[in-house]
Amino acid sequence: MKIGDRVKVKESVIIYHHPEHKKEAFDIQGLEGELISIKTEWQGRPISANFPYFVKFTKKFKAHFCEHEITIS
Repeated sequence: MKIGDRVKVKESVIIYHHPEHKKEAFDIQGLEGELISIKTEWQGRPISANFPYFVKFTKKFKAHFCEHEITIS
């Protein structure tokens, strides 16, 4: 995967920060968005982020994912 790819959430992922479902459990399985960054380094040093893939779904909703939770759509 590379920055700019359209990705889809392939597993059941429960979140609580969706702008239309504040403080409620909301499953985002099947949502599609754009991969906007991959966190592999910080200040020039390599890091091992738990959720390195940052996906933008709407103007107000973005989330971090593991590689096994998303796929290229």
